[in-house]
Amino acid sequence: MRNQSRDLIPKSLIKTSMLLAGAIVLLASCGSQPHSGGASDAGPDGPAATGAGGTRGSGGGTGGTSGNGGMSGGSSVGGASGGTGAGGTRTMGSGGRTGGGTGGATGKGGATGGGGATAGVGGATGGIGGAIAGTGGMTGGTGPTISTSGITCTPQTWDAEPIGWATQSGGTTGGGNASPVTVTSLSAFNAAAGGSTPTVIHVSGRISGVAVVGSNKTIWGLCGAEIDGSLDLSGSSNVVVRNLKVVGPNGSSSTDSVHVQGGDHHLWFDHMDISDGDDGNLDITHGCDFITISWTKFHYSGRRAHQFCDLIGHDDNNGAEDSGHLNVTFHHVWWADNVDQRMPRVRFGKVHVFNSLYTASGDTACIEVGVSCNIRSEHNVFQGVTNTVDSSHSNGASIIQSIGNIGSNTNIGSAAFTPPYAYSADPVTSVAASVMAGVGPK
Repeated sequence: MRNQSRDLIPKSLIKTSMLLAGAIVLLASCGSQPHSGGASDAGPDGPAATGAGGTRGSGGGTGGTSGNGGMSGGSSVGGASGGTGAGGTRTMGSGGRTGGGTGGATGKGGATGGGGATAGVGGATGGIGGAIAGTGGMTGGTGPTISTSGITCTPQTWDAEPIGWATQSGGTTGGGNASPVTVTSLSAFNAAAGGSTPTVIHVSGRISGVAVVGSNKTIWGLCGAEIDGSLDLSGSSNVVVRNLKVVGPNGSSSTDSVHVQGGDHHLWFDHMDISDGDDGNLDITHGCDFITISWTKFHYSGRRAHQFCDLIGHDDNNGAEDSGHLNVTFHHVWWADNVDQRMPRVRFGKVHVFNSLYTASGDTACIEVGVSCNIRSEHNVFQGVTNTVDSSHSNGASIIQSIGNIGSNTNIGSAAFTPPYAYSADPVTSVAASVMAGVGPK
């Protein structure tokens, strides 16, 4: 029967049915293929991952990390699997934001010393990519201002630091700002002034004998303070002596009023009255260096056999020790009553004498030009003296240059050295009055 019934169906109908069935199968199979874009059934695009901002380096921010490709779209609900989502947008990261580091703090000024001075430490650098690198610290000075605490003599105007050679190669600061120790006897002075611990010493009253000074000391004379005997700085360094009267042994020995030898360096003598040295008033020998004498009066109380004031370099044959050293500045110094010679006498050193006064009538010689010396004599006044410059001890390497003096214009050799330090010479016409009014203890 089935065969008969089948035979009763027209062949054209059968063929049409088979074509319809094939189309249905084809449509079903199309729903299972990846979809390329229908809005109703396409899987959602994967999220676009924007690259994180780069961190700013020294040359600005680097580009951000490229975004990752989008996630594959999920299968459409009720239909065939959705097509693969479009790749995430590859947006390059914007320039990195400025790093969180702030500009470094300004560095502190350097400490003193031999110039001090040391340059300030640069500020800390900002964090990686910091907006501004740390600003460099301020340049350190030559050292702390030398304290005048407790010094009540008038006028109370003191230079904060030396001028001249004592400022070079680290500078001269003495005992710095240590709390002052007041001494009234020789034993107390020598106990306080010995060694190398930074110390500020106030001398009160009159002390007799040989006062010995170590290193890193500031010695202030209180009003009327005096040392009768000698101030010995053999082997000392970084010492300041101010506002003090020193009267030498006056014929009882062969010592200097102020004795500087044995490689001393960085000394400043200021506002002193120095007299009656048996050998000299202030002699500087044996390779000493970086010394300034300012606002000081040198003199003798009367005539004697040895009225020699300031010897710089003790022997023509000591060049091995002295050459390159003995660098000394005298400014606002008064060579006064009864000084016969050595104002100063110089061997080997570079010596700068400026704004100073010579009134030592009856002299044998004022400035004495010794072997291999280099002297710059500038804006000085010579009044009533006989022999302003003596060259009888010089050699072919000796130099003195006179610049703007009153009463002395002698030049020997080539031009003198140019000082490596800052200074300002007063007009020569004002020197005599200012020196007479300003020198010595106050």
